[in-house]
Amino acid sequence: QSHSTPWQRAATMSEPEPASRVHSKKAGIRAAVILIGLLHKSRRQKERKQELLTISNASVGERPPSPPRTAPPTMKSAEFFDMLERMQDDYIPYPRIEEIVEKGGPYSLVILPQFGGYWIEDAENVGTPTSSDSSYYEEEDGGLSPGTFGYKLECNGTVRAYRKHFLGKEHLNFYCTTNSLGNLILSLKYEEAEGQEYLRIILRSRTKTLHDRISLAGLSKLPSVPQIAKLLCDDVTGLKFYPVLYPRASQLIVTYDEHEVNNTFKFGVIYQKFGQISEEDLFGNNEESPAFTEFLNLLGDKIELLDFKGFRGGLDVAHGQTGTDSVYTVFREKEIMFHVSTKLPYTEGDPQQLQRKRHIGNDIVAAIFQEENTPFVPDMIASNFLHAYIVVQVENACTDHTTYKVSVTAREDVPSFGPPLPNPAVFKKGPEFREFLLTKLINAENACYKSDKFARLEGRTRAALLDNLHDELHRQTQAMLGLGSDDDKMENGSHGGLLESFKRAMRVRSHSMETMVGAHKKQHGGGVPGSLSGVISQSSTECTKSTFTPPNLSAKSPLKSPVKRRSGLFPRLHASADSQTDSRPRRYAALLKHCAVQLMELHAIITS
Repeated sequence: QSHSTPWQRAATMSEPEPASRVHSKKAGIRAAVILIGLLHKSRRQKERKQELLTISNASVGERPPSPPRTAPPTMKSAEFFDMLERMQDDYIPYPRIEEIVEKGGPYSLVILPQFGGYWIEDAENVGTPTSSDSSYYEEEDGGLSPGTFGYKLECNGTVRAYRKHFLGKEHLNFYCTTNSLGNLILSLKYEEAEGQEYLRIILRSRTKTLHDRISLAGLSKLPSVPQIAKLLCDDVTGLKFYPVLYPRASQLIVTYDEHEVNNTFKFGVIYQKFGQISEEDLFGNNEESPAFTEFLNLLGDKIELLDFKGFRGGLDVAHGQTGTDSVYTVFREKEIMFHVSTKLPYTEGDPQQLQRKRHIGNDIVAAIFQEENTPFVPDMIASNFLHAYIVVQVENACTDHTTYKVSVTAREDVPSFGPPLPNPAVFKKGPEFREFLLTKLINAENACYKSDKFARLEGRTRAALLDNLHDELHRQTQAMLGLGSDDDKMENGSHGGLLESFKRAMRVRSHSMETMVGAHKKQHGGGVPGSLSGVISQSSTECTKSTFTPPNLSAKSPLKSPVKRRSGLFPRLHASADSQTDSRPRRYAALLKHCAVQLMELHAIITS
């Protein structure tokens, strides 16, 4: 948290990317270059063959002339693709896993796919950044203290800031709506520490939440709320904030802030035997070796799934359709269910083992257990969700000297995460290795949520929740003030503008229609048409049947037959064929009915 003055803020510089990630990015670029070049080369050869075939079949007079001295843009682009083809000579893809296995061991725990797309954590690079370097950290004095061996769970400290610094303490909340930034929610709290005055601020927008504490030293008076908001976001200018006047607002706000907090996790655990280099091989393992069983006992407790009451991680606890037992643990107040490949149902005759892949393929992080030295490739398992793998290779299994070698790999867009691997990345069997592994798994999933795919999903969820929070705070504030919908007005451009303008237009049209029908009644002395006898109530927020009064038909009504009244806002008008004087009011009535229906639909959508 920053302790700088509000007018001078320190600029932060991002750490350089690790060498392994830069190398994998270059490999991805080279792969794209070679693919584009090959596609263009194939297309050019096909076009050339077609062109030669066409020219050979045509007469001399019909053959196209030679190309002009100034080539068209399509021909000029050939120079670009020629350059791509020349770049192919400098590109050497990663070797295929089959080639590596044929050469013989020893093998690395993880090798990169042939065309890249993943990074491998380098234990020798002490400066490898973790996700804490990008404001994704655990506060030192927060609720999540380091473990017994000092391994920290990484979390976004901003999501817990309101509960820690604001909830149950004197503070102010404000809200506003803008055309450019959408809805904004601001929380403000005055603090004193060591003789200094501070303002603690949380500003929530549709894209992110900003949390800071600014010093009031040197200021003769407190800045206004718009000025305070501008300190955290330069785009917040010229806005009018409204105070939140709702006693239960804090509970709504803390619920929104902590919607990212996750206390339940599910991880895949895959058993890889020696020489297995395909997805079918991994999911086809049925037997658990003593070394694999020892590893599972280190992860957690074996539990019976039937009638299990804890976090089940998508497993069936009622009918046994996902196996009879699994591995489960509670680690630092977080429930973890493991999807163990050998414990999920095995289907005879199904090489893909979809019953197993259905669960592990939908996990975000998986642990790969290797009993012998065999390389693992991250793209070996086809999945849109799996973004990170922690590979564990056992040595001297089931002895007093059992050790585990660890390697970590993840997709390119996943930021690095802690705790960092030691050098060498070898752990003795025991509680320290268990704490490291479980902490690494949890931090890996939290980091994966910042990848491109999951970040887009989270952004849409965040925007929808913020809009709901803003609307609820505004509605409850208006209710506390005793203001109806007609006084429900917002500045800064967008809240209820269309609805309120439509309501005002409908009230004016209704008043005009009532005046016109009254004049028509005096002139002709006939009955008032039923569809024009009601007036939209100006104090009601919804149009209901009780808003309209039924017409009173006189005995001298020109109607030849009784009117068969229909349900709805505007009963249908049944006039006689020779009543030509009612044609104009009827057209107005039909228009008014259509407008009222549209108003009801708009109001239902906005208030839902």
